[in-house]
Amino acid sequence: MTEPTRTEPQGFEPFERAAPVRSSTKNDPTQQPGWERATLEKLAFASLREQQAARRWKTFVRLSWLAFFIFLIWLAMSRAAPTTAKTTAHTAVVEIKGEIANGADASAEFVVAAMKTAFEDEGAKGVVLLINSPGGSPVQAGIINDEIGRLRAKHNKPVYAVVEETCASAAYYIAAATDKVFVDKASIVGSIGVLMDGFGFTGLMEKVGVERRLLTAGENKGFLDPFSPMSDAQRAHAQQMLEQIHTQFIDVVKKGRGDRLKAGTPGLFSGLFWSGQQAVELGLADQLGNVDFVAREVIKAEEVIDYTRRDNVAEKLAKKFGAALGDASVRAMRSVPALR
Repeated sequence: MTEPTRTEPQGFEPFERAAPVRSSTKNDPTQQPGWERATLEKLAFASLREQQAARRWKTFVRLSWLAFFIFLIWLAMSRAAPTTAKTTAHTAVVEIKGEIANGADASAEFVVAAMKTAFEDEGAKGVVLLINSPGGSPVQAGIINDEIGRLRAKHNKPVYAVVEETCASAAYYIAAATDKVFVDKASIVGSIGVLMDGFGFTGLMEKVGVERRLLTAGENKGFLDPFSPMSDAQRAHAQQMLEQIHTQFIDVVKKGRGDRLKAGTPGLFSGLFWSGQQAVELGLADQLGNVDFVAREVIKAEEVIDYTRRDNVAEKLAKKFGAALGDASVRAMRSVPALR
């Protein structure tokens, strides 16, 4: 009897004939000699490159800050006092622009300092106050008004007011102290009055059911609190104070303008304002004219030098930085009359 023939499936080799699987050291880096050293070198070089990039960035930032501060110093020096020789005849200009208030560009501190420098300059033949302001603090305006009279008498130099767009309320309080007021025919002039503004929310609080809990020592201590009602006596007291300041304002205008002022004009001291052309007719201003006209035709010194005291960029940044620190400290630790 013949033994049956064993056949293999086509395309397959018998199991025992399969070639043994061998791991290749070619593709496995861990099987290469010295692979640990190579890996450590790669890591070291990568860390070194990262440190170098960080150092370069720090250097760039420091150089940028240095260049920025050098620019600020240059800017501050470029805004220094006028370089014109004191013996050169010129017209000194001091700007009073924006709100007249403590800490503002048109504060008494800045304006008076600029006026002192202008009056003391031997070459300045006259001083012009270039005004464009809606008003502000009667205290700041009063200080400037007083200094105008003192400096004019001390240095025996004329001082004029030149109005651009607006010379209202506290701004006119200042202008009234000058020798003459020049305006544009379309300027806004006047508003001789005093106000104290605010809001009252007592009715709204009652509607929404909110109770105000304000503790004071003194029955009138919180009478300007917007969330508390104002009594008739408190209102009368505030009104009396405003009228007193208004009387002071009127007296200053009458003293400064003298006989030129048509004081009997109805509404002249009511807080109304007028165009520049009307202001000339009412005696609030003297004539039409701008800075160049006053320098050329009145002071007779055509060259105009600006003496205005301003915060430069460095000072503004310092103030903002100080204010930010102050606000942070407050967070961590936890209406005045106006001529306008």
